Amino acid sequence: MFDVFAEAAALPETAETMLVDKYFVDKASASARIFRIYREVPLHYHEECDEHLYLLSGHGTFHLDGEEFEARPSMFLAFERRKIHGFPRVTSEPLVVLAIDVPRRRPDDIVFVDPAAGDAKSFMARNAEGD
Repeated sequence: MFDVFAEAAALPETAETMLVDKYFVDKASASARIFRIYREVPLHYHEECDEHLYLLSGHGTFHLDGEEFEARPSMFLAFERRKIHGFPRVTSEPLVVLAIDVPRRRPDDIVFVDPAAGDAKSFMARNAEGD
């Protein structure tokens, strides 16, 4: 069992990467984790998993497959692998998301639309505390 809000509060205040995540479940069939977004997340997609995102806190803009939507607490976003998405704007922090990935999203399963926008290393860091 995990106290999601306590784990979210334990994520670092700043990061060199776009995101920092903390896995709750990390199995081949699915992963469950929280992540905090620290800055713009350029358009990208994942080759191997469908993502299901529930916004816990913060506000911003979510881009999915050519459209932009308000991102705010209580929003649930579900999309298939290879769907282009991103968070082009963070307007209030902390922007924290609960993610369920089916099957598991490997940390290096990230393809940026513009390869110059980033790579797996600049995208996300796993929170070392408690791992």
